[in-house]
Amino acid sequence: MLIGWQGRIFVGVAPIIPTARWRPTAVTVSKQMCDKVVAPVLWELEDVVGHWDQLILRSFAWIDGARVLYQEGTLDSMLPVEELIERGFGATGLPDGCAMFGGTFAAKGGIRSASRFEFELEDPVLKTQHTARFTM
Repeated sequence: MLIGWQGRIFVGVAPIIPTARWRPTAVTVSKQMCDKVVAPVLWELEDVVGHWDQLILRSFAWIDGARVLYQEGTLDSMLPVEELIERGFGATGLPDGCAMFGGTFAAKGGIRSASRFEFELEDPVLKTQHTARFTM
């Protein structure tokens, strides 16, 4: 997730998982309707843009009482961050006060219901990590 603020861009992590209440509506609509849980720490884009492709996005789901790796991948398999911003906002860039979700990876083993979900964005170069958890 990218957030524009005071002329700068910050990087965070947040899932786009719809809750069970809205899932039957339609996946796209349910993702738009649900509150988003955001990890409490942000990085400045300028601190990670040089090694953006090495950032690791992963999630874990609690299924039948077990913590299971649900998604994992490096950002090199997504659009480059500059292209993502350009496609969304053109030459003006990400406006202040705007949040933009950048995508996700396929669920390992397919989409499944879970009682709890954890997600993280790891920077192996700076050796830091954003992590957050929530109960479905």
